[in-house]
Amino acid sequence: MTLRIRPLEEKDLDEADRILRLAFDTYLGLKEPHSNFGDRDLVRTRWRTDPKGAFGAELDGRLVGSNFTTRWGSVSYFGPLSVDPKFWNRGIGQRLLESAMTQFAQWRSRHTGLFTFANSPGHAALYQHFDFWPRFVTAIMSKAPVQSAGTEFLLYSEASGDEQQKLISQCASLTNAIYPGLDVGREVRAVEAQNLGDTLLVVQDLEVTAFAVCHVGAGTEAGSGNCYVKFGAARPGVQTSHHFGNLLDACESFADARELRTIRAGVNLGRIESYKHLLGRGFRTEMHGIAMQRANNEGYNRPGVYLLDDWR
Repeated sequence: MTLRIRPLEEKDLDEADRILRLAFDTYLGLKEPHSNFGDRDLVRTRWRTDPKGAFGAELDGRLVGSNFTTRWGSVSYFGPLSVDPKFWNRGIGQRLLESAMTQFAQWRSRHTGLFTFANSPGHAALYQHFDFWPRFVTAIMSKAPVQSAGTEFLLYSEASGDEQQKLISQCASLTNAIYPGLDVGREVRAVEAQNLGDTLLVVQDLEVTAFAVCHVGAGTEAGSGNCYVKFGAARPGVQTSHHFGNLLDACESFADARELRTIRAGVNLGRIESYKHLLGRGFRTEMHGIAMQRANNEGYNRPGVYLLDDWR
């Protein structure tokens, strides 16, 4: 049988989504089909954000797996990677991972990684073969939002075209101060272009001090009734803890105003202050994963960094 790794095409998306759900449900031992992801969408949203970063595994003309790479400026990660359970243990996942590594090299990514199950030695062993090492636990946390008074924020969707470009530039400046070259402008634009939610910006003295890229509702990475903070960060400095608190206020107010039942965010425990902030706000852990990072590099997962993400 002939295996070919090729760019994932739009006509593949329905099948790629089916395989993703089947693979994860099978691994987790779920009896109800598609119960893990519900109406969340991690295939179409990511393909539309960057089609060139998506790869399909084709076996004798049949799609049997896929992998997605995400580029945040100098930082890149891959996933979700999935293979039809009928074809597990045939080296297909490794071939998909090789394509991701080639993509990272073409992007000249400075820091690369992935999120995987904390209880899977098999996954860890595969990724260690490519010099990814399990450095930190990542907590996926959630709470019911409440109205938070006192923090005003802007919505990216309500800004004019020129204002949007200025805001994205300020966000890039903020993330660059956290880690050289880190830039999630692509995520901000994707949320706007695909109507996935909105980006919240806390501004002080005409400067963005914190921002959060949020997915909202069905057909996004959040799912019905949920606000998912895909990325959020506060500007480094003596007031970074204060700015981060304001950002959490803004996220809760945003979710509460839309009558969403849950706000969800991921935080790497290498950023221990961010984790403690969430605990203090009443967030509770739903699951733990492991962030594996190439060459055991800490990247921006270090004390003093106030940032939310999870690389799923």
